[in-house]
Amino acid sequence: MLKDLFGKKRKFATLPAETLGRVPAPTIEPKEVPEGLMNKCTHCGTIHYSKDLEKNLRVCKGCGYHFPMSAPERIQSLLDDGALREEFDADLITANPLGFPGYLEKLEQDKKSTNLNEAVITGEGLLGGNRIVIGVMDSRFRMASMGSVVGEKITRAIERAVERKLPFILFSASGGARMQEGVLSLMQMAKTSAALARLDRERLLFISVLTNPTYGGVSASFASLGDYNIAEPGAMIGFAGRRVIEQTIRQELPKDFQTAEFLLEHGQLDKVVHRKDMRATLSKLVEMHVMGEGV
Repeated sequence: MLKDLFGKKRKFATLPAETLGRVPAPTIEPKEVPEGLMNKCTHCGTIHYSKDLEKNLRVCKGCGYHFPMSAPERIQSLLDDGALREEFDADLITANPLGFPGYLEKLEQDKKSTNLNEAVITGEGLLGGNRIVIGVMDSRFRMASMGSVVGEKITRAIERAVERKLPFILFSASGGARMQEGVLSLMQMAKTSAALARLDRERLLFISVLTNPTYGGVSASFASLGDYNIAEPGAMIGFAGRRVIEQTIRQELPKDFQTAEFLLEHGQLDKVVHRKDMRATLSKLVEMHVMGEGV
């Protein structure tokens, strides 16, 4: 037994592959997944192929979470031809009126990454066979913050709706006023609201659709002034953020505070509409309005 315990262990020599007459096994490097091929839901963790997610209008099949939609995607999913018949003011470019350091460089970066000149697209299109004027904000561009050009484009779109006697639909998604433009940004709240007051005097329809997120000066002005105020499921909507409010009032807020469902329950919205039903819902509202004009 002692011999077995303390006996010498056999040593094995490692021979080169050439000696054994075979080539070494090739080194297999892990393949990288191409960027943008898949998306992970931030709410439930479901992995989606990007193409499948686009086919499902960027809504998670696992939990129904509504991923952000770009303005071009939104227009394609909504309008009859998948495109505007006429785009308004695409050449308007933001300046740097306050000489804010680095502002123009950031704008240029967003222009290149989004292929947009600003955070909103406006124009005329067909919805259910009816002519409408539409505006769609794009959160990829400066978080769709409201600067001078955003306010100007929305105001001009409203004015064209008045001139052409057409319904106006606006999809909002914004972090609020654009701090780099100071009071010039805040002025857009009054300007857009005044334009909507004229639209109302002309008895023309305004449908406001609030998407995730809609905050600050946008939520406190045009986004909340619709004849119908509609939101997508789970959209976060408010003026100040949750943490700021809790620190101010020194109270803990409900878990669903500022969600579209919370606002609907408290009378601040008319309806929460799933993205797959948005086109049909808006078409029906516009059709009702058009038919009502002929009565």
